[in-house]
Amino acid sequence: MVNVKGYISSNFTKSFLTIFLPFFLIISLVYLVKVATLTAQIQITFVELLTLYSYSVPDIIFYTLPLSFIAALANVLVRLSQDNELIALYALGLKSKHILRSFLLLGFLFSFLLLTISFLAIPLSKQLYKSFKEEKKSETKLNIVPGKIGQKFGNYYIYVKEKKEGVLEDIVIYNRTDKTNEQFFSSQTGHMKYKNNISSLLLNDGYGYTYSKDKLQQAQYKTLEVYDNIHKQNFKFIALLSHWKKALTEKNMMHRALFYIFISLIPILSVYLVAAFTMINPRYQSNNAFIVIFTTTLLLYLIASSLEKWGNLWILLLSILAVVSLGKWLFNKRVSRYF
Repeated sequence: MVNVKGYISSNFTKSFLTIFLPFFLIISLVYLVKVATLTAQIQITFVELLTLYSYSVPDIIFYTLPLSFIAALANVLVRLSQDNELIALYALGLKSKHILRSFLLLGFLFSFLLLTISFLAIPLSKQLYKSFKEEKKSETKLNIVPGKIGQKFGNYYIYVKEKKEGVLEDIVIYNRTDKTNEQFFSSQTGHMKYKNNISSLLLNDGYGYTYSKDKLQQAQYKTLEVYDNIHKQNFKFIALLSHWKKALTEKNMMHRALFYIFISLIPILSVYLVAAFTMINPRYQSNNAFIVIFTTTLLLYLIASSLEKWGNLWILLLSILAVVSLGKWLFNKRVSRYF
């Protein structure tokens, strides 16, 4: 029996990686594009880009792993059936229920991993992601593009003709303090400064104009420092226990927790459902793996989505019990009573 378990686990691992890795890479590209759009707001290095992407990895795994498990389970059972390997195991005296125990163990391990990711890794990674964004914004390392109009520094609009080795050249700044007062500054050179959590732009050799309905004022300056006066709040981390305690009082958080729980349990809940239609006799039954994968995934994700919108603890428990009962009933009716 140990060799049979090892053989089944080996086949499942190969099938799972073949399915999971392409899914993971495709969704990773989507998240990388999403992260890359931040470069329009803040200046980040390639290493920082990879760091931001790493904060998205728990989300990617959480959403790709359940589907990959269902697809791998269906493919393995169908292939073993079509190669008559399951028939050989039945002939050796092994019952279908005993063969399925290996997959139930794998489902339990995958569900435990998903619960850990959803309730520990995802909240932490999201907080780290938000903290990183706030930190970069507070440094105000703007990605100033020469020749682009409409770039902002605090409440000011800034235009830069050229940028060479961190030095800004031919700078124009505009600010409208209210409906009747406006400010206009021009400078030959300047550079960004960041000190004690305060961002500023140091201008050299330029002119400043302030005008209203009644008067126009002009000033010439050797150096002028413009500060970012927008108030910034430091990001505060929330302990995981405090984070999930909100589920007791906030409906949105409770629904999210129910969604995480049900999605995490998909691997173990899907074993009997998938096995009922993929442990087949190839002489009399056809391969419907794609339909089984699509139907099972659709059913389970519809339940999870419903829990996220309208669920409570009792509905969650009833949903789990209903899926388990349905899976076992179908497995006993279609497979267990014959093999």
